[in-house]
Amino acid sequence: MADNGLHRSRHDRMVAGVLGGIARHYGWNSTLLRVLYVLVSLLSAAFPGILVYLIAWLLMPESD
Repeated sequence: MADNGLHRSRHDRMVAGVLGGIARHYGWNSTLLRVLYVLVSLLSAAFPGILVYLIAWLLMPESD
């Protein structure tokens, strides 16, 4: 049985595949998700984007 959990993408990646994996899991456009993530990270002092990305990189397994 296949694991349908959240995984980092091996093919749709710019850095570590975190946002590519999230986009694939939810059926979203990965480029749009990346743009929105960067905008929210830059425009909001309350959203530490780099820290959240690094934690997700450590916690999310890579896809097979």
